[in-house]
Amino acid sequence: MIKNKFILFISVVLFSCNGKKTPPKENPIQSYQVLTLAPRQVTVYNDFPASIQGQNVVEIKPMVSGYLQDIYVPEGASVTKGQLLFRIKNPQYEQDIVTAKGAIKIAEANVNTARMNVEKARPLVEQEIVSKYELSSALYTLESQQAALSQAKATLANALTNQGYTYIRSPQSGTIGLIPYKIGALVSSTTTDPLTTLSNTINVFAYFSLSEKQLLDFMNTMKGSSTAEKLNNMPMVTLVLADGTVYPEKGKLETASGGIDTSTGTATFKAIFDNKLGLIQNGASATIRIPVNLDNALLAPQTAIYQLQDKSLVYQVMNGNKVMSTAVTTSPTDDGNFIVIKDGVKAGDKLLLNGLNIADSTVIKPMPVNSATIYSTMKTKSN
Repeated sequence: MIKNKFILFISVVLFSCNGKKTPPKENPIQSYQVLTLAPRQVTVYNDFPASIQGQNVVEIKPMVSGYLQDIYVPEGASVTKGQLLFRIKNPQYEQDIVTAKGAIKIAEANVNTARMNVEKARPLVEQEIVSKYELSSALYTLESQQAALSQAKATLANALTNQGYTYIRSPQSGTIGLIPYKIGALVSSTTTDPLTTLSNTINVFAYFSLSEKQLLDFMNTMKGSSTAEKLNNMPMVTLVLADGTVYPEKGKLETASGGIDTSTGTATFKAIFDNKLGLIQNGASATIRIPVNLDNALLAPQTAIYQLQDKSLVYQVMNGNKVMSTAVTTSPTDDGNFIVIKDGVKAGDKLLLNGLNIADSTVIKPMPVNSATIYSTMKTKSN
């Protein structure tokens, strides 16, 4: 009997324990840094791929035919104006000079003979021993022989000129490019490939293209009534080299084409850069970075943006401190730490700065941040 009562007591106790419900624990509200957007003055940059060309790139081609006898400079050498580059061997030009010199000697002898005949005929005519016809004939013969002498001298000058073309000198100071021919190669003025190219890269041109839409945006952004005036009002542009380094010299923007190319739908521009140090080579690739000043930009740190597929989103703090994901359109600043929000939010909206994987409608505890502190690093870099 006692045993049955004990079993009943234990059953009652267990039932009482199992029937009691434990209240669920509530998650505490997390604190997050919140930035209130306000319009700011900021400079953003638009990047465009560019190709580099020297200020003056010359193809060196022979003016006469022959065999390449000497190459006096290596590829990539820096040369000065008038420096000897190549020599072409053609025996015909040397023979022409010998022949022309011989012709001159014959012509000079003929002139002397004709002059002697004139001197002999003149006193005979004065003494009326011979008719005036004899003197006139001698004078005409002298003039003819003098003309033949002049022609022989011109032939020699032409032969010397042709021989001079066998010595190819640099038309300007610059840098030698590739030399596709070897000593002994037959070359001529009709050869397709030049002997080499000569690049004057004291100044370089960075060519880049703008689409029709980009061109219209550019025209609407810059001050001025014409393209030339707008370009004059443009600030200096930056050149980013292929390794990502920023070239220390600034460049001036100019037009390179008179309009939009119908085949590509683009307009070509160029920026001129000083290259006295020779850091930039002809044919190099680079990026043109054009600054654009914005007077009322909404600026946010890069940490406030997250990517979902091809969209940029921010966590916006709504009424009741609830977080909602909002799609935005952005463009980066030059240092990569901040972004300019073009669309999706407005001045006065509040954004989370340090949120990560927060579900929409989550209630947070906002921690307002000092915007001056947030943007202090950007001000330092701008200066």
